[in-house]
Amino acid sequence: MKRTKLVNQLTELLKPFSISDYCPNGLQVEGAEEIKKIVTGVTASQALIDAAIEAGADTILVHHGFFWKGEDQTITGMKQRRIKALLENNINLLAYHLPLDVHPELGNNAQLAELLDITYERPLEPWNKNCVAVKGKLNTPMSLETFSQLVEQKLDRKPLVNQAGDHQIKTIAWCTGGGQSFIDMAASQGIDAYLTGEASEQTIHSSNEQNIHFIAAGHHATERYGAKALGEYLAKTYDLDVEFIDINNPV
Repeated sequence: MKRTKLVNQLTELLKPFSISDYCPNGLQVEGAEEIKKIVTGVTASQALIDAAIEAGADTILVHHGFFWKGEDQTITGMKQRRIKALLENNINLLAYHLPLDVHPELGNNAQLAELLDITYERPLEPWNKNCVAVKGKLNTPMSLETFSQLVEQKLDRKPLVNQAGDHQIKTIAWCTGGGQSFIDMAASQGIDAYLTGEASEQTIHSSNEQNIHFIAAGHHATERYGAKALGEYLAKTYDLDVEFIDINNPV
């Protein structure tokens, strides 16, 4: 497949133009024109780039790419080494941040819900269809302890868990990655539990004082699934050679 065709298809699928983001979505570094081998992953780290080179990839597709708002714009140090490796090996870098979080089938939130047997109901901000935090319900209501065990089993990572009361979890809000700031909005809607990737110091106080259980299951661990699902979709739809490479990150 030609690079331009792939970018166009991903633009149509993920609609990055409809979402205000902190980075450019789509093609970030231009490489080979003809795409034969894609490596997908969570973050365009040096380790993933090295693994993609070893795998003979001409394209890397990730959730966390480069060129974030507010960062140093100079191409030096770590950033220079990463980009140099891509250019020397003629590898395309494609990155989709918020568009991959919110996609209703392939997105990080949707994939995590499927993994944990959660039924999606609506965005946490009902007026904002692109809200990165969402609301739903457990298909089987359960205690916080049982649900936490399910999270640990499915994500292969022990989560940080804060119990706030003795109520079962029926309703749940979630946002993969660094979405801890949405806990107050979830609490204001009377939701039983909030699940995200990270926690801040104040998150536990919000949980305790507003009677909402809180689970932080890891930024990386909760966002493994969107890029993987997107790669599987591309392989099935366009008969491309796609490999997901998971570079472990304990955060």
